[in-house]
Amino acid sequence: MSEHLTTLPDLQPALRVMPMPKDLNAFGDVFGGWVMAQVDIAGALPAMQRARGRIATVAVNSFSFKQPISAGDVVSFYAEVVKVGTSSITVDVQVYAERHPENPITVKVTEARLTYVALDAGGNKRPVDPA
Repeated sequence: MSEHLTTLPDLQPALRVMPMPKDLNAFGDVFGGWVMAQVDIAGALPAMQRARGRIATVAVNSFSFKQPISAGDVVSFYAEVVKVGTSSITVDVQVYAERHPENPITVKVTEARLTYVALDAGGNKRPVDPA
């Protein structure tokens, strides 16, 4: 896997985090499950705003690891609502790692699409407001 310089999305990151040693495998790379959990959190933020309330993840439509994330990387998660259904909200999440602070580069490391559903107070599916 080669590193390619990347242009960041024209959005504010939904989440920025630096993985800690407990998040790394024996080779110093971040566990995929850690990345998946962070992607779900980042995607949930705009989904909750759009739903104006409680949501639940109902599908991981796609998930692609493009580059490993390593110790010392600063990881930014950009999340954008791409589709709103009757009760569902689909969000694209793009993940970038900022590497090598002495000579910084930014690479796209992961991309995913997740679908969330709006829930009422009882945990039942509810309609999303049209606007």
